[in-house]
Amino acid sequence: MSDLKGFRDTERVKNLIEKIENIYPGGELKFMEVCGTHTMAIAKFGLRRLMPAGLMLLSGPGCPVCVTPAAVIDAAIKISSEPNTVIVTFGDMMSVPGTDTNFEHMRAGGADVRVLYSVYDMLEMAAGEPNNNFVFISVGFETTTPGIALSILETRKRGLKNVYFIVANRLVVPALDALMRSGEVHIDGFLCPGHVSVIIGWEAYRPIAERYNVPCVVAGFEPVDILLAIHDIIARVVDGTGGVGNSYSRVVTGAGNPEAQRIMNEVFQIVEAEWRAIGVIPESGLELRDEYADLDAFKRFGIELLQVPDPPGCRCGDVMTGLIFPPQCKLFGKRCTPESPVGPCMVSSEGSCAAYYKYGEMNERG
Repeated sequence: MSDLKGFRDTERVKNLIEKIENIYPGGELKFMEVCGTHTMAIAKFGLRRLMPAGLMLLSGPGCPVCVTPAAVIDAAIKISSEPNTVIVTFGDMMSVPGTDTNFEHMRAGGADVRVLYSVYDMLEMAAGEPNNNFVFISVGFETTTPGIALSILETRKRGLKNVYFIVANRLVVPALDALMRSGEVHIDGFLCPGHVSVIIGWEAYRPIAERYNVPCVVAGFEPVDILLAIHDIIARVVDGTGGVGNSYSRVVTGAGNPEAQRIMNEVFQIVEAEWRAIGVIPESGLELRDEYADLDAFKRFGIELLQVPDPPGCRCGDVMTGLIFPPQCKLFGKRCTPESPVGPCMVSSEGSCAAYYKYGEMNERG
């Protein structure tokens, strides 16, 4: 199959569903998809409804906007009030709630907040507006981090003195380790993210698979991709072998992209980091290395991150750790909607609550 039609082929999907039903051992199994794009795809194609009784697909902390702490949003909002300062971000950050407001409201009130498609656009703006300071809010997992690292290297190469970065990037594998260590929810297998795995490679999940004897299988984002991965996870559960699989071999390799990894390591160092509504996870975040510390927006503007409580009643943390399904939150679809979100899971196009709401998965199991 040379195009995506084959990965949405109805007969192939039916065949894979039959194979999954035939191999399913019965009882209850919980698989967690770690990527927000998987969450959206599973909801869009109605795959939860096709699963055998007892097989639950849980949404994990795979939405970068969702796990960005409110304290980071508050800090960026504070910086936006500085004179001659431009906040630059991607569109899905605009309505993420901080403690009291968001970027959409700040822009409506006169703050210079600009949406772009590429961080390199900011470098052009900065070169053309030397009297303004430009601050980019960098969120995301390993998928987007190499591009941010390259833009930081380019900032240094061009000698731009009015560009700064708020670094809130996160790493996936430490989050999986934290979920398994917590013991709060039993996870029988991980559906591992395709985009992230292009960078880090499928071998990156082996420590998790071996430490906890839990299958970790990388998947693409079409129905056939996802069903192949689910079948592989079930087979590994039945055999008791755990291990790592790759159902996205047309894109993902064992080693990933070494050059992208090298660039990330050149610019960033690994630190503990807070995940919104989840807490602090060791070795799960990134910050600029000392040689690039002058580009750190928090240091430039003298900002310290403060602890910010979750909105009352919001259960985004429980959704992102698989403890509940989105409709089990009392705010879901009532006080919390895409038009008036309370928590970040309803904001992002990759948020679990947004996926359930958009595609009508309104009951607890989806």
